[in-house]
Amino acid sequence: MPFLTYIGNFQDRSNKRFMDFSMLVIVGSIIVVCCVFGGYVLMGGHLGVLWQPYEILIIVGSGLGAFIIGNPMSVVKKVGSALGSALRGSRYKKDDYIELLSMQFQVFKLAKAKGMLAIESHVENPEESNLFAQFPGFYANHHALTFLCDYLRMFSLGTETPHEMEALMDEEIETHHHESAQIAGAVQTLADSFSALGIVAAVLGVIHTMGSITEPPEVLGHLIGGALVGTFLGILISYGFVAPIATTLTATYDAETKYYQCIRAGLLAYLQGYAPAISVEFARKALLSHVRPTFYEVEEAVSALPAVGT
Repeated sequence: MPFLTYIGNFQDRSNKRFMDFSMLVIVGSIIVVCCVFGGYVLMGGHLGVLWQPYEILIIVGSGLGAFIIGNPMSVVKKVGSALGSALRGSRYKKDDYIELLSMQFQVFKLAKAKGMLAIESHVENPEESNLFAQFPGFYANHHALTFLCDYLRMFSLGTETPHEMEALMDEEIETHHHESAQIAGAVQTLADSFSALGIVAAVLGVIHTMGSITEPPEVLGHLIGGALVGTFLGILISYGFVAPIATTLTATYDAETKYYQCIRAGLLAYLQGYAPAISVEFARKALLSHVRPTFYEVEEAVSALPAVGT
């Protein structure tokens, strides 16, 4: 398959995944809205009562302010892109792992056949490497590419102690995971704050109502209803929308970590002297069952690879 066609197919798969997951988010949001507001209407409620813009201002505005106060600027800046990640979901499917395992096999095969120095040019200039360019999904993943090349460079320089390399890889992966978890945790904290701030909005509404205690019952009823809407909106925004986004981010970042752990398992197996096929099998076993290709799927993929070169 020509390289440009391969790139085009990869982009088509990525766009399809984005559309599929985005559709799930849209469908889920529609279900939440329809069930909550539809049920309210069916029980005889009036939607106009729920439109309380000042309550929304209190809840959302103060929630975002508290979010800025409680998080470092590095986390605040990443939340925007994190929302995009929540819409996309995990970028890694079975095809991506087949590609990753095939890439590792090709690298290990070249190193086994011609020595670690044979991959030095690929490691030092990965953006210009025709070896990595065979695998466009991995090739486009800058962080994963850098992660692999950093350790291959260390191997070529003579690092031969597997347990030391394992500890170093674990530390780097844990650091990466911690940075991602900070973002998901910040969004979850924001969700929790919305439910509490809904109570704040309700209390302020009650205070406003008490200042109008001499008004007739129909006016007081409207004011009390508006105050209670604050609690309702805070809980709905929190548990209906923001908390699910935080959960999605956590799952997405966990999948990202597993991608790196797959690379780690293959590298450590090769460093311990296993053949390329066995090293790739170590990496395959590190994957979760719903995205793990079978042994035969990987074997078919690597058998279709071109002969290794420099």
